[in-house]
Amino acid sequence: MTLPFMFSNGPVDTSKSESKAKKIKISIIASDLSKSGAGRWQGAVRPFLLAETAVRLGHDVEILGFTDSKTEDGFPSKFAIKAIPGGNYPQFFGAARSLLQAISGDIVYAYKPKPSSFGLALLHRLRCHRPVILDIDDWELSWHGGDHGRYRWTPQNVARGLLKADGELRMPDHPVYLRWIENLVSKADAVTLHTQFLQNRFGGVYIPNGKDTDLFTPERYDPEASRAKYGLSDYRVLMFPGAPRPYKGIEDLLAALDILNQPDLRLVIVGGSPYDDYDQILAKRWGRWLVQLPKCPYDTMPEVVAAAHVIVVPQQDHAAAQAQFPLKLTDGMAMAKPILATTVGDIPDILGDTGYLVDSESPQQLADMLQTILNNLDQASNQGRRARERCIQYYSIDTMASILGPLIQQCLKGQLRNQLGYKRNFSRMENGR
Repeated sequence: MTLPFMFSNGPVDTSKSESKAKKIKISIIASDLSKSGAGRWQGAVRPFLLAETAVRLGHDVEILGFTDSKTEDGFPSKFAIKAIPGGNYPQFFGAARSLLQAISGDIVYAYKPKPSSFGLALLHRLRCHRPVILDIDDWELSWHGGDHGRYRWTPQNVARGLLKADGELRMPDHPVYLRWIENLVSKADAVTLHTQFLQNRFGGVYIPNGKDTDLFTPERYDPEASRAKYGLSDYRVLMFPGAPRPYKGIEDLLAALDILNQPDLRLVIVGGSPYDDYDQILAKRWGRWLVQLPKCPYDTMPEVVAAAHVIVVPQQDHAAAQAQFPLKLTDGMAMAKPILATTVGDIPDILGDTGYLVDSESPQQLADMLQTILNNLDQASNQGRRARERCIQYYSIDTMASILGPLIQQCLKGQLRNQLGYKRNFSRMENGR
């Protein structure tokens, strides 16, 4: 199966040894470092994966962003973290100024096409002439009507949005501003992304979500001991290690458990939703099938995932799901777990022939395939082992590094060319006086 390692301007040359590359500093701007944003999963989410990749390449890294709290506790200690208290306009202007003054990298890597990340990176480039790489891991407008979403520009709406203390247009990343900033994606020196959907929309270089396959090593953990530790010994465990949202298909899976009606099955959700009360909505209807585990440190996740019999990723065919690379897939793949998922977005390409796939929004198919897996656990375990081999080959931090390393060098060369061109032009101007 062909993997989506496709690039807008041809493949990046990965033949050169990165060990000879100049050590540089990379400043990663993540707009939201709060507990409901990139700070929630610590080392598991995209900006920290990119940071880990840059460190693996021998570069220095700092991560900057805004938070709703002054604390920086819980972040991976291997990275320099600068979490700046944010806020809405006009307070945000001061926070943005503080962040811009704190950037010290040779390259600025903006996480997400938002004014509070990419917009600030472009402003920094105007002043300091540092290359800007933009990473896109979601289609931000998919949450706001996609291409059809429109803001009603009436005098009343604008007045309320700007003048009220909690006016929506005071939000730094309001959908209106997201739509504007999306039009500037081509201004980045390079764009990276992790799904075919996003690449079709924005172009750029495909860099998968890699997993630290040294940390996520199944031989280090005893599944029975993990189940005992987390109170799961009496159950056959289906695990969803992430934040549930309606489009992620949890309701379809719970409906499948209703169909199977086997009392020792449990769906274990790790972390829950930081966004709303969706956990409570699920528990109210399907509480007998659910076990909720709290969010845990990234280094603990392999032990938690070890407790699963099956990892479940039942995404629905929604634009937001098509744009995403579910980190739950590589959690399960790295830990050699059987994976039951739906044929949405890049999921079939990521799993190849190592997982179990059904149509989206089909509880009956989920129930039937789940029964097949549980009735043939030896065969399913073999699929899990093959999934780990695939993860090591295509979805590891080392794989990310093999693509990101040459891209960084290309950006630096482009910066040097621009500087030389400026000097030549300046010299001509001087000689022409």
